[in-house]
Amino acid sequence: QVQLVESGGELVQAGGSLRLSCAASGRTFSSYAMGWFRQAPGKEREFVAAISWAGGSTYYADSVKGRFTISRDNTKNTGNLQMNSLSPEDTAVYYCAARDSPILSESWYYTPRRYAYWGQGTQVTVSS
Repeated sequence: QVQLVESGGELVQAGGSLRLSCAASGRTFSSYAMGWFRQAPGKEREFVAAISWAGGSTYYADSVKGRFTISRDNTKNTGNLQMNSLSPEDTAVYYCAARDSPILSESWYYTPRRYAYWGQGTQVTVSS
């Protein structure tokens, strides 16, 4: 089992940048696929970005492609989400998630229920 703790969320003006971090503890983080999801008030949790266990493959929601970058450092058991050109539509609670079982389909990266472990979330608020 792995424990995840997000950090880095805060209030930022539109056009600004933030870097979210996800610190992992417990079992070997390097064997886990990792994803970032977000949930705005009154909306379902949605996929933002994901990265394979070795970092060789990355996936992004269309809404963030070109603005957000997901990365991981398995030597430090951390994952990161660099967010640039933020807009009020990016306001949400951001969650990191991890999966230790093999990913059998690319679609699994995008699906919240495919992830067994979740952090508590960090609030990102973008003001206009």
